[in-house]
Order: sequence, then structure tokens, then C-alpha cells
Amino acid sequence: MSSLLAKKILVTGGAGFIGSHLCERLVARGDDVLCLDNFFTGAKANIAHLLKADNFELLRHDVTVPLVVEIDEIYNLACPASPVHYQYDPVQTTKTSVHGAINMLGLAKRTGAKILQSSTSEVYGDPEVHPQPESYKGNVNPIGPRACYDEGKRCAETLFFDYHRQNNLNIRVCRIFNTYGPRMHPEDGRVVSNFIMQALRGEPLTLYGDGSQTRSFCYVDDLVDGIMGLMDAPDENTGPMNLGNPNEFTIRALAETIAEMTGAKSKIVYMPLPEDDPTQRCPDITLAKSVLGWEPKIQLRDGLTRAIEYFKSIS
Repeated sequence: MSSLLAKKILVTGGAGFIGSHLCERLVARGDDVLCLDNFFTGAKANIAHLLKADNFELLRHDVTVPLVVEIDEIYNLACPASPVHYQYDPVQTTKTSVHGAINMLGLAKRTGAKILQSSTSEVYGDPEVHPQPESYKGNVNPIGPRACYDEGKRCAETLFFDYHRQNNLNIRVCRIFNTYGPRMHPEDGRVVSNFIMQALRGEPLTLYGDGSQTRSFCYVDDLVDGIMGLMDAPDENTGPMNLGNPNEFTIRALAETIAEMTGAKSKIVYMPLPEDDPTQRCPDITLAKSVLGWEPKIQLRDGLTRAIEYFKSIS
């Protein structure tokens, strides 16, 4: 039941993959949640079960357009996050990160709200330091096909810290590494959803490059623990803070694991590696461990079991 004393929390991108899990947790905690989404990659199905809760409200809105609401906290998650979606309209992707940040920071300034930016490991580009600590400044191509996302997120971080320094805004910035789980978009082209959907359809598993490139995969429940932990941490903890799983896997090992777990007889088909695709991506989570006492708990096979069940249910 909604309370007059409940925190009023805005979640942009709240009908998306991570946003919907965050909304679920905030509603369960008793917060008064306003979920904002333009439904480019988000889906009503992701939050349909929350609509009957009296402490949840849904608003169709684009963060590139200013918003006037009264709010206590803002989680700014709005932005397409997979190449197939963010490269569809790269100019709009950059606008979502940059104009969206400006609009949400302006809202936070007017209301005095605490605001968290969901940044990304993509700010590190194709890293030359491994694993990546928050102090690493990155190796990003500012004019490549991924730049609309990478540089948009880097600019959003710039805006957050300038608003903090110039206006004493209460900010948090987390850098999210590869995350997976139920409610991933089945056609987002990202490696976990790609492999699972291909395996369930009995199609060949498409592997870009030779499969030796590595990623670390964090289950969405663990990630949401980290995001909420950072928002609720003492105010000196602005970040940026890496949130991800430090256990590294090759893409080929992931493909083989998913094929085995689904019982698929799929062959692996090798394709050219896309431009600027990083060869390694793994977080140094020393800061999150020391400040939040946070680290992922869910092992890859356990998380994949849940993800596979979800994709079976929507196939």
C-alpha cells in the first residue's frame, strides 16, 4: 500500500530489462514508483504485473523531452543498450544519453532529488588495462559505429559530475558491465540472448571472431542489489563505481555451455568481428566490495537456467 511517507522514485527506462527488475524491487520495498519509458526497447509486458499495485505508476514519455514532476530520487536508466538497437538511430541514441541526462539533472536540481546515472563498461571502449578499474580512462573510438552509445554515456558522466561540482547536486554514477536474465529483449543481438534464442530454435550459434574474446556476465538480481546499494550509500559515494561480475568467460565457452544446457545440437558458425568490438571486458569491483559490501552471488549456470526458462516461456 502506498504511504504518504513513502519515497517518490522516478525510474527512467523502467519498462526495460534492468529497469523493470529495479521497479519491482522498489515497489516491493514500499516506495512510490513512477516508471517512465518510451517503449522503444522496453515493453509493457515487463511491468504489467506491477500495474495493479497502488504504489506504481506508468508514464509513456521520452527523456529527451523535459519532465515536470515532484520526486525524491531518480534512477536514470533510459537508453537502448544493445548495438542492434542503439545503432538503429545513432543520433537519437546520443540525444537520449545527453539530452536525457540534462533533463533529468535539471529535474533533480529543481526538486532537490538524489539522482543515479546508469553508465556502462562501454566508457572503457576496447580496454588496454585488464581488469578495468574506475580510474582507467578508456580506449574509445569517438567516430566509430559504437560511438553514439559509448560517447553519449561518457558525456552523460561529464554532465553528472559538472552538475555535482557546479550545483552541489547529490549524484551517483554506476558503470554497468554485461548483465543477463529474464526480460532481456529476445532480438537485442547481445550474446546471451542470441545464443539462447538460436539454441531454442535449433539454429547455428553465431560466434563473432574466433570466440577467444572474453566477457563477464552478471545476473540481473545481483546487479539491482548493487544499483540500489549505491543509491542508498552515504552521499560522499558519488562513484563512478563498477558493477559487474569479475568472473571471466570466453564467448566460445558461453556458446558451448548454452548449447549443452538447452540440449541443442546447434553447430557454431564463425562470423567476422564487428568494428570496435572489445576483445576483453571485465570489472575490477574492489570499490563496490569495500563501500557497499557488494559482489555477485549467482553463478553463471544458475543464472542461465533462469534465463533459458524465461526465453522458453516467450518463444
